[in-house]
Amino acid sequence: MSTPHTVTLTTPNGITYEQPQGLFINGEWVKGQDGQMFETINPSTEKVICSVHEATEKDVDIAVKAARAAFNGEWRTMTPANRGKCLMKLARLFEENVELMTAVESMDNGKNNGQAKGDIMAAAACLRYYGGWADKIHGKVIDTQSGTFNYTKSEPIGVCGQIIPWNFPMLMWAWKIGPALATGNCVVLKTAEQTPLCGLIAATLVAQSGFPKGVVNLISGFGKTAGAAISSHMDIDKVAFTGSTVVGRTIMKAAANSNLKKVTLELGGKSPNIIFKDADIDKAVEWANTGIFFNHGQCCCAGSRIYVQEEIYDTFLEKFKARIAQNVVGDPFDPKTFQGPQVSQLQFDRIMGYIEHGKSEGAKVEIGGKRHGTTGYFIEPTIFSNVDINMKIMQEEIFGPVASVAKFKDVEEIIKIANSTQYGLASAIHTKDLNTAMTVVDRLHAGTVWVNCYNMLHTALPFGGYKSSGIGRELGKEALANYTQIKTVQINMGGHGN
Repeated sequence: MSTPHTVTLTTPNGITYEQPQGLFINGEWVKGQDGQMFETINPSTEKVICSVHEATEKDVDIAVKAARAAFNGEWRTMTPANRGKCLMKLARLFEENVELMTAVESMDNGKNNGQAKGDIMAAAACLRYYGGWADKIHGKVIDTQSGTFNYTKSEPIGVCGQIIPWNFPMLMWAWKIGPALATGNCVVLKTAEQTPLCGLIAATLVAQSGFPKGVVNLISGFGKTAGAAISSHMDIDKVAFTGSTVVGRTIMKAAANSNLKKVTLELGGKSPNIIFKDADIDKAVEWANTGIFFNHGQCCCAGSRIYVQEEIYDTFLEKFKARIAQNVVGDPFDPKTFQGPQVSQLQFDRIMGYIEHGKSEGAKVEIGGKRHGTTGYFIEPTIFSNVDINMKIMQEEIFGPVASVAKFKDVEEIIKIANSTQYGLASAIHTKDLNTAMTVVDRLHAGTVWVNCYNMLHTALPFGGYKSSGIGRELGKEALANYTQIKTVQINMGGHGN
């Protein structure tokens, strides 16, 4: 492997390391064909961390050719067990480099150090999980009539384009890479332009894990150029995307207008968090706090619509406000910090725009609603009351530390309200009554329903949305179906003529 294009950096907690800047294509570190670079910003300080090479359509084409050659070459003949070993070694390397990757993730994304470390360890667990699946993907023998032998095979799709978001850079990296490689595909993965750094470090670990050249190709670039090129490329067989519903629709159109490539989409949400009058209020407050303010509210499944049964509404709201006041907003490297900055100036401005719009529509700011500090993209944890179902802040995904708290009367009303948006990614119910829980679970239009908890994700549990929240499922056995296609084989054993 050639010497990578690197720059020496020191993280805010004092780790000095070599940061790759190039594109990782066919096992080599290369410059972009157009020779352009772009800056990545530390959202805590608003200062430039470094620049990385920008991929354009030309680079995507080179990466796809490398992936196709690998798919038709050594990777295709590697045993499933050995594919699994490569993934498991990559998982181990993530764990061995967890401190560096954690620091870089916090520096580039802004999430607090504890959450960043949790992401890296969860990414390692995901890679290990799919490494275990690699030799357990089987077809079936199907008995139809005497004189024939019939079976099915699960085969890889081929070259997969993968476009990941900036809110969970390494977690989404693993969610995409794991099932794709376990099933025998090759990938061209584009990181988010806001957070390219840790993905590039992960590429150095790919090179140490035994994967043949071209199996994993990683590029940094912008959605409108590199992302668009992946979506419309005629030799990419499948595209997977995590991000906004608006962009997801664009990708789906590009896939249809090119070679009708297969598509999986994990998109936006406006998730209801429902608290019944019999719930343990103190525990519900804690879960509501986690549900909306975890990762600075930059979660597709964030519980941004909090509905409280009217009998306990006032009590809950006061306790919730008191709990939110304890959330420490600040430096991601300070162990006391719960909420770091938003990822970029653009995201900061977007969230503040929603807050102002909520005020203009008559919603009441119970707490927060302003910038925190004078440097960095920090926003105070914000809660609205006096909201109604038709307000913009109740219908659109804000993707920040902003939630609305509203009342409801009974089960029938809350089902109608909870299902009233275009989204259906996640939801939650808090109650001590199992009958209530199961009734509401069955009637919510959401891919995940948490009961007496929130944001409890696990590698073995499928995750994805209903309605405009996406197509297909991430994680679990179900994700393997995103990256396989079924071949049916019928053999005439001599018992049937023309």
